Amino acid sequence: MVNVDRKYIHPDVFFVIREGVTVKLNAKILDIATRGVLLNRQDARSFGVMNGDRIQVINSKNGVSVAAAVETTSTIIPAGTVGIYRITNERLHLEDEASVEVREAGRPASLDFIKKKMDGGKLSKEETLTVVKDIVSDDISAAELTAFITASYINPFDMDEIEYLTRSMVETGEQIKFASRPIVDKHSIGGVPGNKISFLVVPIIAASGLKIPKTSSRAITGAGGTADLMEVLAFVEFSASEVQRMTEKIGGCIVWGGATNIAPADDKIIVQEYPFKIDARGQMLASVMAKKFAVGANLVVIDIPVGQHTKVATMQDGRKMAREFIELGERLGMKVECALTYGDIPVGRSIGPKLEVIEALRVLEGASEPNSFIQKSLSLAGIALEMAGKAPRGSGVSVAHELLVKGKALEKFRQMIEIQGGDPTVKSTDIVPGEHQYVVNSPSSGYVIEMNNRSLISLARTAGAPSDRGAGILLHAKKGKLVKAGEPLFTIYADRSWRLQNAIEEGRRLMPILVEGMLLDRVPSVTEI
Repeated sequence: MVNVDRKYIHPDVFFVIREGVTVKLNAKILDIATRGVLLNRQDARSFGVMNGDRIQVINSKNGVSVAAAVETTSTIIPAGTVGIYRITNERLHLEDEASVEVREAGRPASLDFIKKKMDGGKLSKEETLTVVKDIVSDDISAAELTAFITASYINPFDMDEIEYLTRSMVETGEQIKFASRPIVDKHSIGGVPGNKISFLVVPIIAASGLKIPKTSSRAITGAGGTADLMEVLAFVEFSASEVQRMTEKIGGCIVWGGATNIAPADDKIIVQEYPFKIDARGQMLASVMAKKFAVGANLVVIDIPVGQHTKVATMQDGRKMAREFIELGERLGMKVECALTYGDIPVGRSIGPKLEVIEALRVLEGASEPNSFIQKSLSLAGIALEMAGKAPRGSGVSVAHELLVKGKALEKFRQMIEIQGGDPTVKSTDIVPGEHQYVVNSPSSGYVIEMNNRSLISLARTAGAPSDRGAGILLHAKKGKLVKAGEPLFTIYADRSWRLQNAIEEGRRLMPILVEGMLLDRVPSVTEI
């Protein structure tokens, strides 16, 4: 709004708009999952605001006030009405046609700090906290948040800034404080399909008598996050207090972190990162450690998969990232150990929620394959057991293995399913993957020489994973296996026939598994006469 007086004609009331003056409008609730408000262009001109400017909207009944970014229209909203988008109304709690007060809103100070980062400057602790508070309260727009993300991607945070960001993320959300320690947690930085190791690691650790409140993510670019998998068996949306209660009662849980209000800024940042596939190192470190710190963990194991088609391409990069995690942990008073794991091929043979759950349950029930899945899980669980003093150094894997083969982990996992509202008697044979299937056979005889993780994930997502729980890929051959022409390489599963057809076409284009001797291309592709 501008500082000069303006006349504004409302159907019922005559207003004089000036700085500090409030105008009353009728609210129209717009069921669109975004934040901000929509003004008629006539009103916007009268107020002296343009697209991207801000106004303060006040619920006349409860006094709640929200600064909201403005969009304008000449047709959707009539003059004298303000459209309120759904996310903004989650704070205002307005009803249709309710009377609201509108007035000038100041420019958030965080925009100056974002600009400072764009120019290559270093943010202070107070500046970082201001930005994060505005992110959580939706006081900066999606475009402004994207600018912050891009600025920190181009001008990476140093370790001081990463610490400030981590602490700010924790401070602006809920925290869990347990009466006793140690509290254990684990995290994988991702990038490898089929990485269902939490389904073994968490119950093994809990079965040892330790506490592990595992808050997990849903898939963003993958075929199934840990929370997506757990949702096949039980509810995953719980408050922070419920997570604490479940952990204190049975030792552990696997829940979706987005429902807990733990480090809420992280989820908002992830949404804006997604279109660009950005995962800036500093923000990733802060994201992981903020969630661990907020649940009260003081012993943390980080899985860093290394491989050509992962987020970390070389062992050198992996060791550098490990040192950063360890240093950040020291600054936060947490003990961190990192495992650099082989990431060039999927973990196990299944990719996609139901397929991965079936495989995990089979191992908990006593299956001795797939070895890659079992050994990776035991290694990570073993490190945690050693850190917590439950096993001598070098003996963690054997202790973890004993808890697995004696059924203690399965018993604990069933308790977790039950306390989260699922059926604790569920067996691997009870879960049925997608009814539509297509087997991809090897076009030639030879050894499997390459498996492209990104292509396998893309293929599983084309089939419908993770939203379609039964969709995914079951691998019949992995890298190094000798196959004959016509033998199956993998099976694509889908819940819907049209998605299976799309996946078949995508598979022909991507060629996610290569067998030596396979024809890669033909040039020219059209015969010339």
